[in-house]
Amino acid sequence: MSTQAPPRRTGFRSRAAAGLTALVLPLAALTGLASAAAAPAQAADSATATYSKPQDWGTGFEGKWTVKNTGTTAISSWTVEWDYPAGTAVTSAWDATVTGSGNHWTAKNLGWNGSLAPGASITFGYNGSGTGAPTGCKINGASCDGSGGGQPGDAAPSAPGTPVASAVTDTSVKLTWTAATDDKGVKNYDVLRGGAKVATTTGLTYTDTGLTAGTDYSYTVVARDTADQTGPASGAVSVRTTGGGDGGGGNPQPGSAVKMGYFANWGVYGRNYHVKNIVTSGSAAKITHINYAFGNVTGGKCAIGDAYADYDKAYTADQAVDGVADTWDQPLRGNFNQLRKLKKLYPNIKVIWSFGGWTWSGGFGQAVQNPAAFAQSCYDLVEDPRWADVFDGIDLDWEYPNACGLSCDTSGPAAFKNMMQAMRAKFGANNIVTAAVTADASTGGKIDATDYAGAAQYMNWFNVMTYDFFGAWDAKGPTAPHSPLTSYSGIPQQGFNSAEAIAKFKAQGVPANKLLLGIGFYGRGWTGVTQDAPGGTATGPAQGTYEQGIEDYKVLKTSCPSTGTIAGTAYAKCGTNWWSYDTPATVGSKMSWAKSQGLGGAFFWEFSGDTTNGELVGAINSGLN
Repeated sequence: MSTQAPPRRTGFRSRAAAGLTALVLPLAALTGLASAAAAPAQAADSATATYSKPQDWGTGFEGKWTVKNTGTTAISSWTVEWDYPAGTAVTSAWDATVTGSGNHWTAKNLGWNGSLAPGASITFGYNGSGTGAPTGCKINGASCDGSGGGQPGDAAPSAPGTPVASAVTDTSVKLTWTAATDDKGVKNYDVLRGGAKVATTTGLTYTDTGLTAGTDYSYTVVARDTADQTGPASGAVSVRTTGGGDGGGGNPQPGSAVKMGYFANWGVYGRNYHVKNIVTSGSAAKITHINYAFGNVTGGKCAIGDAYADYDKAYTADQAVDGVADTWDQPLRGNFNQLRKLKKLYPNIKVIWSFGGWTWSGGFGQAVQNPAAFAQSCYDLVEDPRWADVFDGIDLDWEYPNACGLSCDTSGPAAFKNMMQAMRAKFGANNIVTAAVTADASTGGKIDATDYAGAAQYMNWFNVMTYDFFGAWDAKGPTAPHSPLTSYSGIPQQGFNSAEAIAKFKAQGVPANKLLLGIGFYGRGWTGVTQDAPGGTATGPAQGTYEQGIEDYKVLKTSCPSTGTIAGTAYAKCGTNWWSYDTPATVGSKMSWAKSQGLGGAFFWEFSGDTTNGELVGAINSGLN
């Protein structure tokens, strides 16, 4: 085996699968997103609703509500309402009809369990995704604890005044706002950063801490009255913490680091992952760049990858970054418009449009026959007036120049350099020009096949794909970590590790600060394995959610927890399955190594593999700070 392991991100890019899974709708869409609360069947203090969580498996849970008639007369029907934080949702329910609208959930009795005699109770349950807890519970319009208030028809609070920022430091900001009004009185205020709640306070001021230097944040405030009704959000205030820096064109200044993640356009289908999730997970405040994947390379030109996902899909209010639904006649919708909204909240984030990838790399050979014409086509597309403000540059993901990937290229060792030279000439000094590149450091391997050092002078940085070295395309093994940081005794292939790849690029003449270390937010695995340690035999690929042999970190962290580490990467054996993947701990170690090597930062594939609270993004951010 003399070339780097074949499929990189294969299952992530199945267009047929994306089309099929687009037909699978979430529970809220099947049951109706908006549902008015039933009129109260009894006095406000005649019933209670108590929540419990019998099971929690990390990425999901079982929730139960017990409704009890605490009054003196029978109840003929009941309705329980509550809110979940963004990222937590009901997925299936029993013994009640449960519907959702945004983060608000409503459960109504079925025909057989609505009537409750005094002192009687009924329990309904559901399965959910995420980790949040319910808040603002009401039963038949009143507080779930039986304290009364909150009858339907009570006015919700007004919007508080737009917060004013002061005492801004590298890591904190003080916010102050004017009070909201309400007919029953305001109980407290929720402070939201980038749309996600960070605090609840009874006062009119809050100091947010633990922020990142030189980073943009956006804050709003929402009031809650004594009946637990919330009103509209205040106006937003944008704040940039002190410190940090940006050298223009997306280049971090010395001492800062690139923290870039891939957003896959097809993730909006079966994965149900949207730009908003970057915000609700807390990841938006911890990254510097997004690579939007993928545009196509065909006919010698850059082309749209998925028109519907890119700029046509209409977003509902609960899916949108800013909570505002798309209209049928607006000029730009889809992911591009959501990225525009994200950048408004986080102006420090640069968005780069990535073209090619594993499936669409076959078009580069024709394109580089006329580099100037190819660069012109890419510039015209990236700078299309409909979305020119969304993108800050271009990334070329050619797998692989003058070497074999899905197909074999014979363009010669200078083709890649000529392409990047043409891109820089067309895009100019202020746009970002980058490329995803091989990590095959074997003797005579893919790094040796191309003049990467010659191209480096025209580029901001290289995304070195230091993952997918080993996987179940070798169905019988040996088992091996797919993203080893270093070599180790028994590694199946010389040169297949991050350290040797980085060393070879440096030796070729690529500056260290133009090299980013790659992290996979997924694992690769085999089944039929009896040996715990790496190097065991297998019978084939382990089953994954979307395809065999690959699974998201957010699933593996609970379904097959790490049992050991080797070469800086975790591995796990559960039953006869054997997986390797990165954890927050191994990511932290890799970031320390990247800093010790003087690298420009790190990048990852891709956002949807992380947990709903962005564990791996957080580890990258902490490790590089």
